[in-house]
Amino acid sequence: MAYAKARIAILISGRGSNMVALVDAVTGGRIPGAEVAIVISDQAQAAGLESARQRGIESVVIQRGGRTREDHDREIVAELKRRNVDLVCLAGYMRILSQVFLDSYRGRILNIHPSLLPAFPGLNPQKQALDQGAQTAGCTVHFVDETLDGGPIIAQRRVPILPEDTVESLSARILEQEHLLYPEAVSLVLREAQSSSAAQT
Repeated sequence: MAYAKARIAILISGRGSNMVALVDAVTGGRIPGAEVAIVISDQAQAAGLESARQRGIESVVIQRGGRTREDHDREIVAELKRRNVDLVCLAGYMRILSQVFLDSYRGRILNIHPSLLPAFPGLNPQKQALDQGAQTAGCTVHFVDETLDGGPIIAQRRVPILPEDTVESLSARILEQEHLLYPEAVSLVLREAQSSSAAQT
């Protein structure tokens, strides 16, 4: 790594609550040996951009602007490499990554999904769980690969589904667990990367 600390980039499209959880965990020492180098959004109006600025994190907007997915991702990757980013965390980033992005950061892209994968991938997993009568929901942090929400699982947290649950109430309880799980998973990934690096030296 080019820096003493692992440099994290966080990609958002909206409010960025998981981004805030990660930034606060880094600042609070719960993700040791790391720093958040940049927050990138594909949406200029993303509320999370202001949250990042308030925390002193550089934030950049890279809009899609009618370009191909590959061209858009090339610009993002260029910004990441310019800042020597080691790990990319998707936090409510509502865009499927191209092969260009995946090849550039293979094994170094994380995502959080509000279901117990492999159950209920894709959109509206909380509604999927309720519609299918599941008794348990939760959230998963996984590595990103070419499959939709199908990369190797890093960590999960379970959330019981209550008889009176709505999509909104279930989503809110899962989100609380996401904010705890994502920092734990990032810390785990960085620890394993550092151990592997130390073993090779």
